[in-house]
Amino acid sequence: MSILKNLLNNVFVKNIVIAVVVISLALIATFVSLNIYTNHGEYYPVPDFRGLTEEQFSKLIEEKDFRYNIIDSVHVDDYLPGAVIEQIPAPGSMVKENRNIHFTIKAIAPEKVQIPNLIDYSLRNAKVILESYGLVAGELIYVPSEYRNLVLQQLYKGKPVEPGTVVLKGSIIDMHIGKGLSTERTNVPDLTALTLEEAQSYSVSVSLNVGAVIYDESVQTEEDSLSATIWQQQPSAETGARIPLGASIDVWLSVDSTKLYPELFPPDVDVEENIDL
Repeated sequence: MSILKNLLNNVFVKNIVIAVVVISLALIATFVSLNIYTNHGEYYPVPDFRGLTEEQFSKLIEEKDFRYNIIDSVHVDDYLPGAVIEQIPAPGSMVKENRNIHFTIKAIAPEKVQIPNLIDYSLRNAKVILESYGLVAGELIYVPSEYRNLVLQQLYKGKPVEPGTVVLKGSIIDMHIGKGLSTERTNVPDLTALTLEEAQSYSVSVSLNVGAVIYDESVQTEEDSLSATIWQQQPSAETGARIPLGASIDVWLSVDSTKLYPELFPPDVDVEENIDL
C-alpha cells in the first residue's frame, strides 16, 4: 500500500497517468466524431439510372445526395443519345451518401466509320464487307467488263469515293459491277406488300435495283413513308418477264390497304362500314 501511495505521489508517474487519460479521451472523441461525420451504418440503395439522360439523372443524383462522373461514351442501338448505358455501382447496391456514381452513356455524336476498299472484290464479298462496317449496299450499276460480278468502282452520293473516307454509319455505297461477256437476265421479282427498305434489300440480293419511288396521297408523314408497302411495280412480276442484271424496277407505295388487297374491298362496299360490321 505504501508503494502504491509513493507511486501516486511521484510527479513523473502522475504526468504519465494524465497523458494516458487525455490520449484515451481524445481517441474516443475522434472515433465518435468520425462515426457522426461518415453516418456510420447508414447506407442507401443506388437508383437505376439506365436509359436516363444527364438532364434527368442529374436531378435524381442531387436528390439522393450522390455525385457522378461520365467515364465513357459508346455507340449502341435502342438508347437515346446521352442516355446511361451502364453504371457503377450497379442499381440496388447499398452505398453511403456522397458516393460517386460512374456512368457510361450513349455517344451524342453519330457514329462514323471508314469506307472499306471494295474494288476487285466479288459482289457477294463486297456486300458482306459493307455490312461488317455498318454500311449499306446501294445501287448496282452494271458496266461492260470481262470480269463478271466484280466491283470496279465504289461511289458515295453519286461520286467515286476513296477507301478510308469517313462517313456516317448506315451510309449507302453504290457500286459499279462488271457485267461480264454474257447478257445474263433474271426474272422480275414480286415486290408487292414489301416496304421500300425490304424491296431495296431484296432487289440488291438478286442483282437488281429499285428505280423510281412513287408515294400516293395516303402517305402524309415520314412514319407513313416507312410503313407504306408496294402495291404496284413496273415491270410487273406477273408477266414472267426477264430483265438484265442491274436493271431497275419502279415501285408505287401506299398505306391504303384497298390498293394492296383490292379483292377484299369490292368497289361498291364502304371500307369503314365493312370494318364496323
